[in-house]
Amino acid sequence: MAIRERMSGNEAVATAMRQINPDVCGAFPITPSTEIPEYFSQFMANGLVDTQFVPVESEHSAMSVCIGASAAGARAVTATSSAGLAYMWELLYVAASSRLPITMAVSNRALTGPISIGNDHSDSMGARDSGWLQIYAENNQEVYDNFIQGILITEATRLPVMICQDGFITSHGVANIELLEDEKVRDFVGEYEPEEYLLNAENPLAVGPYGTAPYYMEVKRAQAQAMKEAGTAILDVARRFEELSGRSYGFIEEYRMEDAEMAVVAIGSSAGTGKAAVDQLREEGVKAGLVKVRVFRPFPAKELAEALGKVKAAAIMDKAESFSGCGGPMFAETRSALYDLEQRPALVNYIYGLGGRDVTVDHFFHVFRDLEEICSGGEVGEVYRYIGVRDGGAEK
Repeated sequence: MAIRERMSGNEAVATAMRQINPDVCGAFPITPSTEIPEYFSQFMANGLVDTQFVPVESEHSAMSVCIGASAAGARAVTATSSAGLAYMWELLYVAASSRLPITMAVSNRALTGPISIGNDHSDSMGARDSGWLQIYAENNQEVYDNFIQGILITEATRLPVMICQDGFITSHGVANIELLEDEKVRDFVGEYEPEEYLLNAENPLAVGPYGTAPYYMEVKRAQAQAMKEAGTAILDVARRFEELSGRSYGFIEEYRMEDAEMAVVAIGSSAGTGKAAVDQLREEGVKAGLVKVRVFRPFPAKELAEALGKVKAAAIMDKAESFSGCGGPMFAETRSALYDLEQRPALVNYIYGLGGRDVTVDHFFHVFRDLEEICSGGEVGEVYRYIGVRDGGAEK
């Protein structure tokens, strides 16, 4: 029977970690993910896990601990945010190219500068091409469920995985949640038994060797192929998790898209705000819909093309800048995903919520009003837009 609780997203992740009982946790505190290792260290001190908890002097070292532990054959986890993730940059590539199963909780926070502790997705989006799988949560329930699934996904694909949630919004916001029983989680994730690891004396191997020119491209090609094939494992784990919990997950979630003429594409907690706007517009007879992206790596190009190929216009919401001069990362990849459609919807991009700037239902109403004009035959106009930013004293 499910256990009904109220907890923050950070506590939900730490609880998932406790139930999984990983072999090693390398940790260094940084806002807003600090609570995750704090909660978990309490579980360790109380004898609820037998994890080797390694408090280190930096996030670079936290990832180094996870890399060493994973290479040795241990199940390794960590958590970080913002500049902490940036400090791991070099080692993100090492972990991915070494094909090491590592599960990392990311409580998304803006990158400096200017200095900010507010939420946006610039940290994980900045690492989107490092070779890590990326899964995003809308709410506290999802981040708990995603972390448990992430353990099996990373081990099946041998690609490390980031389990992302919005800093402060879900990481510190307390919400109702259904926990699985400890024994069911332990049975679900099972014991980690890698086929190849450094401490296996019967099969010596090297991890992270020098990649000379005759071998480097082959390593990258193998990584790329693993990312292409990762979707199978993600869906397989989701299917098994649904059997366990009754909660269904995929690459994307289509919300009221069955007859939608226009849609927004969102990621993270903002999808919940967008759903509230869609519900109100539906009551007014407006055929609005929303597509939530859960899995960003591998990018769900096929699924997005199928979902958006039915609408006349769509707005892609980006909570991160790419400074390409053309729009944000979600927009660039979604636009590419729709390129081969015979009938492509008109697309616009909205950068929003940077540095913790609020995004409200009214902001989504504004976006849908713009889409209505486009659907009515109006000009698309400027594709690359900001919303919720002060301009001349007024917020747009």
